[in-house]
Amino acid sequence: MKVLMVITSHDQLGNTGRKTGFWLEELAAPYYVFKDAGVEVTLASPKGGRPPLDPKSNEPESRTELTLRFEQDEDAQADLDKTVRLDSVRQEEFDTVFYPGGHGPMWDLAEDQNSIKLIESFIAAGKIIAVVCHSTGALRHVKTPDGKLLVQDKEVTGFTNGEEEGVGLTKIVPFLVEDEMLNLGAIFSKKVNWAPHVVSDGLLITGQNPHSSGPAANTLMAAVKQRTRPGVTARAS
Repeated sequence: MKVLMVITSHDQLGNTGRKTGFWLEELAAPYYVFKDAGVEVTLASPKGGRPPLDPKSNEPESRTELTLRFEQDEDAQADLDKTVRLDSVRQEEFDTVFYPGGHGPMWDLAEDQNSIKLIESFIAAGKIIAVVCHSTGALRHVKTPDGKLLVQDKEVTGFTNGEEEGVGLTKIVPFLVEDEMLNLGAIFSKKVNWAPHVVSDGLLITGQNPHSSGPAANTLMAAVKQRTRPGVTARAS
């Protein structure tokens, strides 16, 4: 199995002067779900090279065993140093794609035409995809082959209004994930703030927050294996 992981290249938290980027747990937890299962992982980002880490995601209260493992893993750090440019990747080379979150994707991946077209190509090919936390926002312009918004009438989750309020960034982010999904006609599912929560609907798997990233990766792995086993025919939905 070959998995593409798409990471933000955006490092500015609006006009606050503070840094943002990808959330470390949301990269590390799924990375090891895939790696420990023997899956081939390719990291990509809009600009290529080393993507920016949200510094808050590496503060003591946010660290986990897997974030510490990732930091100390020379191979993982080498992978992170050389993310491929998003405009160079092709859906045909991968079985699935996973989008870690962090606040960065709200500014770049949500509007990036290469990202939008890439997700659309996975869906058109009948391949399951997964996004977590703020990367649910990267779906806002994605359409199905028949021109319908991907999230319309789909059950999804992502970083909630309550969680955004909890981190004090409601007025800073360009949009609220929960509100945007509802505005686009999605059915937004959520649990209490910071609880792990994963939703599957057709070809789309979404996770609510950082703690949902590992479970979302496990859900994705199981779904891809189920879909690609002999006798199962992939189709867009």
